[in-house]
Amino acid sequence: MYGLLEGLRVVEGAAFIAGPSCGLYLAQLGAEVIRFDQIGGGPDFRRWPLTQRGDSLYWEGLNRGKKSVALDLTSPAGREIALALAGASGEQAGLFVTNFPEKSFLSYANLAARRPDIISVRVMGWADGRPAVDYTVNAATGVPSMTGPVACPNPVNHVLPAWDLLAGAYASFALLAALRDRDRTGRGRELRVPLSDVAAASLSNLGQLAETLLTGKDRERMGNDLYGAFGRDFEVADGRLMIVAITRRQWTGLVAALGLDAHIAAVEADLGVDFASDEGVRFQHRHRLFDSVQAALRHRRIADLAAVFDGNGVCWSRYQTLGEAARADAGLFRENPIFAECQNPSGRIYPAAGSPVTLLGEARALPGAAPRLGEHTEEVLASVLGLPATEIARLHDTGVVAGPGGA
Repeated sequence: MYGLLEGLRVVEGAAFIAGPSCGLYLAQLGAEVIRFDQIGGGPDFRRWPLTQRGDSLYWEGLNRGKKSVALDLTSPAGREIALALAGASGEQAGLFVTNFPEKSFLSYANLAARRPDIISVRVMGWADGRPAVDYTVNAATGVPSMTGPVACPNPVNHVLPAWDLLAGAYASFALLAALRDRDRTGRGRELRVPLSDVAAASLSNLGQLAETLLTGKDRERMGNDLYGAFGRDFEVADGRLMIVAITRRQWTGLVAALGLDAHIAAVEADLGVDFASDEGVRFQHRHRLFDSVQAALRHRRIADLAAVFDGNGVCWSRYQTLGEAARADAGLFRENPIFAECQNPSGRIYPAAGSPVTLLGEARALPGAAPRLGEHTEEVLASVLGLPATEIARLHDTGVVAGPGGA
C-alpha cells in the first residue's frame, strides 16, 4: 500500500474480477475505495476457492483495503443510498466503478443526474451490452485454438483470466486519466471498458490480428514452443525447465553454458545461417536446435545448471507447482516484500500481496485486509452522506442497510 492517491474517494458497485480488481489497484495506491454489496453478499461473495467454513478466498483477495457497505439493492431506499454514495460531493470524489448493466438503476443518466461531473467507469462483457465473461470472450478470439498440445483436437482455454485482469488495470488507468481531464475542464463522463474490446485491442497490438489477415492463416498450435524465437520446455535429470533465448546475449549465453559452440557453428554452416543475429531463424530451425539442447540437458541436474545458466545470462526457469513456489520460492512469494502476513475476515492468517509497484525510497505499508461484509456501513453513511445516527438506526431497523454479519 502506498499513499499516491491519498484523498481520492472511489465508490465501487461491482462483482467478479475486472471491476473489483480496478478498485483493488486504486486502493493499493492509497485511494479510499468504498464497495457496496447486497445484504448477505453479492454474486461473488461465496465464489471459490473457499475455506473449510465457506469463506471466499477469492473475495478476500480482490477486496483488500476497501470499505464495505451492505445495502438492500432490491429496494428503492437501498438503491437511493447507492446512487447517493456514487455521487457524493467532494473535489476528489464522484468516481464510480461498476460492472452493473447500463440499463439499470446505476445507468450513467441516473448517476449524472446526481452529480453532473461524475466519472463512471463501466466494465462490460461485449461492447454492445451483451453479457460475457473472460472465458466466453477468449473463446471468441481464437486464442484457445492456438493454446495447448500440438495434437490436441479441442480448444484449450487458459486458466488465467487475462482479459478480466487487463480490463481491471485499464479501467483504473482510464479513471485516473478522466479525473485529470475533469481537473482541467470540470467535465464528467462515462468510460466503458468491454472485455471484448480489451481482448481485440490486445491481439491487434501484438500483431496477431494483422498476421492472420495478411497471411490468410490462423497461427498453428505449438504446445510450449515460443512463437518467433527460441523457447521451449526441456527435460533435465530432476525436473523440467523453460528456456528462452530472444536476444543475442541470451542465445550466445545458452550455447556457451551448454558447451555447444562447436556443434552450433557446424549447424549454422550446414544451413547457411547465423542464429545469433536473427531470432526468427532460430524459430524456423527450432526443432533441430531443440534436439541439440535437449541432448545436452537430459542428464544434468537443476542445481548444477543454475550457476552456469545465471553466470552466462541465460533466461530460464524451473517448472514448479504453485504449492512448491509458495513454500520455497523466495523471490516470488516467501521473501518477496510485496507480501505480508494478514488477518482476514475468514479468520485465516496467510501472506497477502500489496501493490506490485515499488516506489524507490519509500517504505512499503502493509497490505490492507479485506473488510467484513457491511463492516463500514455506519461509518460511511455518517462520514460520506452525513446521515445522523437516528436515521442510520432507522435504516437498520427497516432492513435497508446492514452492518457486519447482516446486523
